[in-house]
Amino acid sequence: MRIPALVTVLALLLLPMAAVSASAADDPPVVKLSKTQAGTGGSVTVTGSGWRPRALLMLLICGQSVPSTGVPGGTNSCANADGRAVTTDAEGRFSRKLPVAEPPVPCPCVVHVATATGPKAEADAIFQVAGHAVEPLPAEPAGGRLSVLTDTRLDGSSGLLTWFGAPPARTFVFTVGNVGTSAVRNPVFQVGTSHGVFAPQWEEQQWRGTIQPGRKARIELPVELAAGAHGDYAVSLKYGGKVMAEQPWGVGRPWGVTLFWILVCLVVPAALFRVGMAVVDRIRPRQSARRRGLRLPEVAFRLPGLRPREEARHAAPPSSALPWFTPDSDPGTAGRLSAPHDDSPTSPTTPTRKGPP
Repeated sequence: MRIPALVTVLALLLLPMAAVSASAADDPPVVKLSKTQAGTGGSVTVTGSGWRPRALLMLLICGQSVPSTGVPGGTNSCANADGRAVTTDAEGRFSRKLPVAEPPVPCPCVVHVATATGPKAEADAIFQVAGHAVEPLPAEPAGGRLSVLTDTRLDGSSGLLTWFGAPPARTFVFTVGNVGTSAVRNPVFQVGTSHGVFAPQWEEQQWRGTIQPGRKARIELPVELAAGAHGDYAVSLKYGGKVMAEQPWGVGRPWGVTLFWILVCLVVPAALFRVGMAVVDRIRPRQSARRRGLRLPEVAFRLPGLRPREEARHAAPPSSALPWFTPDSDPGTAGRLSAPHDDSPTSPTTPTRKGPP
């Protein structure tokens, strides 16, 4: 009986804690300012909580924006040159001074805080730039309005050419629905690609078709990066001046280019060495001629089944006379070179008889 009672008490104690943690995880991030108005050249301290731990955030002052609508014009309506970056602590909090600068569009203005990497999260706080022009927000066009209904994705894969530095390409796929009162014909979307903390580079793409009120359509738009691009990229979708979706894109490094340069570093020195050796051979022709004139001594091979007499028979007879020496050419030396003989009728060694014959 004690064990079930102990389990019940622990459950009652842990349920409120779990509910508090779940509500904290569902709460959006919060941004607070030390003051709501300041002039150009001053600064404002921005604090926040409820963010992802160890997240990199960007702090910007943006015009033509309110917290309820966010930043419709994207970072193009913000003072990007005077923005600041900050990293949250282990509890998702931060504090950073932000210099006050005039945005490129009139106020109402906000201090816009958004994640630079990882899952997208953003928050805004009302701020007034003293001395900056103030104009009412542009009215939203009546009629058809598009809204993203499903999660976006990037279809496609990299091929062999991309491994060697070709531009990576994907297809940006999403589904939109017409939540307005009139049809939307041939809508023009803006697709932007950004790398790291840099602002997206927008490109207009028109989708051919008509979306009736209350209907939805599947949109496919091509996306392409520069040649040799690699790293963490983000693909953003904008329609009607408002960012509708964002999709991360991790692009691998083109290792084929690195392999190519390694081969170049090995082949070029080898080719230069060969060319240098050929030049040296042309510069020193005498030494090469001497080397070619040398002859190796002839080696007589003895066949295992051939007898010595047969070897002598098959061998070529040696030349008896040298080509530059002819014995008969000199008459004075002909007798000297012949074999000695005696022309007398009797040989001095033949014994003679004495007395009468």
